[in-house]
Amino acid sequence: MPTGTLPGVVIGVDLGTTSTKAVAYDTDGRLLASHTAGYPLDDPQPGYAEQNPEVILAAVVGSIRAVVAELAAPVAGLSFGSAMHSLIGLDQDGNPLTPSVTWADARATRQAERLRAVPSGLALHRRTGTPMHPMSPLPRLLWYAEQEPKLFERVAHWVGIKEWVLLRLCDALVIDHSIASGTGLMDIHRLEWDTEALTIAGITEEQLPRLVATTAVLPGLTPQAATATGLPKRTPVVVGAGDGPLANLGLGAVHPGMVACSIGTSGAMRVMVERPGVDPLGGVFCYALTEDRWTVGGAINNGGIVLKWAGTALAPELGEHAEEELVAIAARAPVGSGGLIMLPYLHSERAPHWSALPRGAYVGLTHGHRREHLVRAALEGVCQQLALVLSSVRAAGNEVREIRAGGGFARSGLWRQMLADVLGLPVSFPAAHEGSSFGAALLGMQALGLIPSIDVAADLVRIEETVRPNPAAAATYASLLPLFAELYDALVPAFTSMRRLAPGLPAQPVTPAGPPM
Repeated sequence: MPTGTLPGVVIGVDLGTTSTKAVAYDTDGRLLASHTAGYPLDDPQPGYAEQNPEVILAAVVGSIRAVVAELAAPVAGLSFGSAMHSLIGLDQDGNPLTPSVTWADARATRQAERLRAVPSGLALHRRTGTPMHPMSPLPRLLWYAEQEPKLFERVAHWVGIKEWVLLRLCDALVIDHSIASGTGLMDIHRLEWDTEALTIAGITEEQLPRLVATTAVLPGLTPQAATATGLPKRTPVVVGAGDGPLANLGLGAVHPGMVACSIGTSGAMRVMVERPGVDPLGGVFCYALTEDRWTVGGAINNGGIVLKWAGTALAPELGEHAEEELVAIAARAPVGSGGLIMLPYLHSERAPHWSALPRGAYVGLTHGHRREHLVRAALEGVCQQLALVLSSVRAAGNEVREIRAGGGFARSGLWRQMLADVLGLPVSFPAAHEGSSFGAALLGMQALGLIPSIDVAADLVRIEETVRPNPAAAATYASLLPLFAELYDALVPAFTSMRRLAPGLPAQPVTPAGPPM
């Protein structure tokens, strides 16, 4: 096993929603080794989305160990990224009393709606950078206080998944400013826990981890963690940041005006800014990366998962992994899908409305539409939702000069062109990098003094292709986008009624009764 240090190799560890990825890079941005370990996202009740923290810890340790074993050189340090908004209740000894409740969990919908409805809700959003949405730990803490008060009283510390992993690896209870800016509990302008938010949540500052910079360096691993990972105990550990801001870094979108767009299972649009702030209507979030770099943008729940649904619902004969075939089907339909619009809210939605209320809908369906129109409209709907997020980014006072995009969808030429056409702007696609794990490694390199600053990311990321919008297609989508936006408001009353009626509707087909005897 390596025993020294090489001033150029950092392992970026990204704790994602369904897998952890550990990737080793040198200071030239070269990928040296990588390993991914998956884990389930459990839904024990409708609207729940939670995970076993021990399973994730095992994935983290196993991924690091596999990368260390593959490397021919020593490691200068570890640096962490994580999906944001997770919440775990710990006892006094640091043992989990709850599962890790993820951003996708909707159990706190009513608590979030209450917070949004009061005048102080928008003020709290502007102060903390986090929308009042069930993804946020703030309304989820309120849910625990109201629905599980005895458990709530037993919790000594409330943390996210990265904080718990670092506690187990390094015996340090800390939270970085980036993850904290996604809790709804930290004043992003003062970088302190927000007194009003803590009062609403019913917790104290002592129940939360200590706030630290994303570049904070923990002195090393516990003996048990060192043995498990194959690293020396003195290996520096950089606390790191949230996966959204790190994805900007991983795409090289580090300067103002450079927007990072990602579409994986979900999707997001984010621009880097030098001072924190949100738009007047609260359509965007604002999350920290470093003291002078913040990301303003919005995430959507429904990205590539919409294509997966289209395969299951519209082309089941193609099987589970039929993305290429589905895109080929969509390509047979014209731009604009013959006037068919899909609101792709299969898993509710986040930006820019930040409401758990909406549901998916096809609008404009006629007898002339075929399967290819339905599939294409689903893809177009995802891109149109991202265009609404981009409008909110601009409304927050941000210039948009360049868009860089990544994620699984970027492998498809049709999606690439469609995104450029819907946004009406050229979109650049970097050569393959591992997104948030690369961003985590770069942040770690800055923290350890191996690179001068994260600004080098713009030069390290090589652009593979720039797709320019087709003028005719862009004009069609520009004419449809206002209608797409209006449909949300028009359907809110229907969404409200559907939520009221849903509990009384059968969840499974009713078996017909047999013939009378």
